[in-house]
Amino acid sequence: MKKTFINILMLGVTLFTVSCDKQLDTTPTQSLDEKDALKTSKDVEVALVGAYADLGSNDFYSGRIFVCQDLLASTTEISWSGTYEQMTQMRNKAILVDNSFVANTWLDAYRTINDVNKVLSALSVVNADKKDKVEGEAKFIRGAVYFDLVRAFAKSWNDGDAASNAGVPLVLTPTVDINAGSQVARNTVAEVYAQAISDLTEAEAKLPDENGFFADKAAAAGMLARIYLQKMDYANAANAANRSIEYALDIGKDLMPSYADAFPTSDGNTSEDIFATQVTTSTGYNAYQDFYSADGRGDIQINDEQIALYEPNDDRLNIFYESGGSRYCGKFDYLYGNVHILRMAELYLVRAEANFRLGTATGADPVDDINKIRERVNLEPYGSEDLTLDKILLERKLELAFEGGSLNDAKRLQTNIALTSWNAPQLVYPIPIRELRVNSKLTQNDGY
Repeated sequence: MKKTFINILMLGVTLFTVSCDKQLDTTPTQSLDEKDALKTSKDVEVALVGAYADLGSNDFYSGRIFVCQDLLASTTEISWSGTYEQMTQMRNKAILVDNSFVANTWLDAYRTINDVNKVLSALSVVNADKKDKVEGEAKFIRGAVYFDLVRAFAKSWNDGDAASNAGVPLVLTPTVDINAGSQVARNTVAEVYAQAISDLTEAEAKLPDENGFFADKAAAAGMLARIYLQKMDYANAANAANRSIEYALDIGKDLMPSYADAFPTSDGNTSEDIFATQVTTSTGYNAYQDFYSADGRGDIQINDEQIALYEPNDDRLNIFYESGGSRYCGKFDYLYGNVHILRMAELYLVRAEANFRLGTATGADPVDDINKIRERVNLEPYGSEDLTLDKILLERKLELAFEGGSLNDAKRLQTNIALTSWNAPQLVYPIPIRELRVNSKLTQNDGY
């Protein structure tokens, strides 16, 4: 793995991944030199802000990683008219090893990990009353990054043996000299999942219930629920989703009154957002808005095949609109809208699916969780006797449409993508060619 981790730490960055919509009161400062950094508690707090900023980089949690994966998962339900060759490769399931978007996703992720590792290495200087919060935020970020890295660059958990399949390198200590330690092998998929779960479990324990602009307990538990569902550990998925829901409800979060309200046309998060990347008029980027909205590039259009999936009275249909003879998704029309990474609706869907599969009712009966989703969009509730797994999965597909989860749902559910098998090599990113050239211990993925 090429170590290109030049640590530029800034206060006053307004692009953050966060769990509420309060403003951070900070004053911009100059970048800190490595020799001067992380000697005081304030230095570490500044470094943590830098980690949030890098997490929100264009090719990572500003959304492009998720838009690209939507393209990999696309069939007839969307059309692509863009001119970015790198994304056309995604749409065609023919990614090249020098794809710059793939390479930048890798670099953005490991830059963020290195930021976090520096924070964790300096916890001894953090004020005692802030240490748990700082450690919890850092481990939340690292756990989330490793989870999304391993899903993008490695085989799915259920594709062969996760204990032997190559994942991504686990780097858990900071890199100060960018030329040192570049020879790092890939850990297994199982090892990367275990690290992500460990980080997020510790994060949940250490984070506060409410944490201003940053990750809180609900965010950590919600990300754990997502991981456990991906690895089909339904008992832990139900428990983690239930904890996240309870944390969120305790601080006044829940579904917005209408589906459209969950995707506001003004600054800030909603009470439905568990975790979101902040975008403002002065900084930040929302890849969903760029590619899905007619007010952006408008490169992704919605086809009739998607519309046909909805019941006639489903209020979610109203999120789509026509412009210039094409149909677009109106979730992302606001240029400065935040990037929704995790929202309350997903947690109800995870809890419902996990409980249904297990025949349990952790936190709620599955039908009650599904009806909470359905009733918001003006659909008739199901009776317990009418609920099936297929109906739960359809609600998930429609509720979370075009929010970046379709590829990994297809892999988890072993659903082929048109004529492409769910576990085809072309649905996994290649290890970037420039990383292979500088790191002889890295191996390439099958098919590249």
